[in-house]
Amino acid sequence: MYTTLKMQATLSLADLIALGRSKWAVPLLADLAANQGARFVELLHRLALPRDSLARTLHALTALGWVMRNPGHGHPLRPEYLLTLEGARIAAGANMIAATQARLGLVPGSLTRWGMPLVCTIGSSQARFNELTRALAEATPRAISQGLQALTVNDLVAREVVDSFPPATRYRLTPSGFLLADAGGVVSRA
Repeated sequence: MYTTLKMQATLSLADLIALGRSKWAVPLLADLAANQGARFVELLHRLALPRDSLARTLHALTALGWVMRNPGHGHPLRPEYLLTLEGARIAAGANMIAATQARLGLVPGSLTRWGMPLVCTIGSSQARFNELTRALAEATPRAISQGLQALTVNDLVAREVVDSFPPATRYRLTPSGFLLADAGGVVSRA
């Protein structure tokens, strides 16, 4: 039913911000898409998450309208949680992101809340810290700083200090960062 790895999913910046609200949203949506729904216990074992983290993530995704409880639940083999139509669109992008993260050797949940929005915002150009702060007005400067540090440690973003007065810092995507950005369908290499 879902051929998400073959289709190019396009996610907006707002979608990426919503995905980032829950650390486990990407792997959870990718799993639901791959298995066409799942029961709570199956998700618990496949994703190896603590019970409360899984419950919070499912609740958050249900509140966003991306996941719903199966109205016909009751049979032991019937999935308990299903993707909505909007959830299937988001899950296509989440599946691409999860597959690319695995290919790059990043463990699920290794990016901060603002990791994917920062990758999208930096895109194919170089960005300064203040530009990123203005583009992601919902994020605090501390959150952006931590996100950039995590992206730099994971070799997704390169930090360059420009020798000028006053010194300026610019951020650009590395080849791995471009792969991750392409996976979300948010940017193409210029």
